[in-house]
Amino acid sequence: MGLDEFSVVLKARQFIDDAGATGVPVRLEPYLKAARASSRELTDMAADEAGTCFPMSDGSYRICVNANDSIERRRFTICHEIAHIVLRLNSDHRTHAWTSSRPLPERLCDLFAAELLLPAVLFKPAAEAARIGLASIDALAKTFEASMTATGSRYADSITTPCAFVLSHQGKVVHASRSKALRDARAIIPRHMELPCASISALSRAGTSSTTGEIDAADWFDAWERGGTLLEESRHLSQWDQTLTLLWFASEEVPSLDLTRRARRWESEGREVRDRRDDEDEFGLKELDGHLRWPGRSRRR
Repeated sequence: MGLDEFSVVLKARQFIDDAGATGVPVRLEPYLKAARASSRELTDMAADEAGTCFPMSDGSYRICVNANDSIERRRFTICHEIAHIVLRLNSDHRTHAWTSSRPLPERLCDLFAAELLLPAVLFKPAAEAARIGLASIDALAKTFEASMTATGSRYADSITTPCAFVLSHQGKVVHASRSKALRDARAIIPRHMELPCASISALSRAGTSSTTGEIDAADWFDAWERGGTLLEESRHLSQWDQTLTLLWFASEEVPSLDLTRRARRWESEGREVRDRRDDEDEFGLKELDGHLRWPGRSRRR
């Protein structure tokens, strides 16, 4: 196939420039014209079938989308099918978009579609200006007429604040989009991993927690040695057993390794001081209660 995420992004941005698409929400007609395609909405498609594409006798393409889907999903489906045309990738729609077994060609077409719906030149300034949180992603999704999932993924990838947007299905991570700062720091959230037991996401999925809170960064990031506290905001969609998660550092900076080592040294020194005080308390006054405690024959170890 010879395609990876980086090359797909470059092809999508070149396609946007060539098509001359403008406006917010972006108009799809220039994309269809550039791909030599037309779209048609069908009312008799199955509920789990978003759309399909097939060539016409004159060399053009016909894209069919499910008329019963939301406008956001229909727009994404059109862009996804355009991706199949432009990237020359065969369709493999045997799995749902949120399953971890989704084939690579389908995931690459999803990436291409997100670039078309949320062009970087228009989306990044809007995302950077928004206050970090799921409410801002909701607002951006409405403005750009894109799905919450696509918008959240683009949001995390676009802003400078170290953050990650995670999509989980049945308690397992399907997709994680990270900001450049987290990618550079190798903050890895493996696909297929179980939601961390202590996470707001796992607890909200179980119906036993609020939707916001704090969590140790090491609970989410694989082999993480930098320490730090993450703010976590979660939304569980029980109808599909999906969980949307937004993570970001409370300090809005990735902890440095040097500071982490220093903090560990201070913690170690603090334990030594506390141990000495415990030993001294064997012979001294406890909480100034006025009762003398004489040392016995043995001491705690």
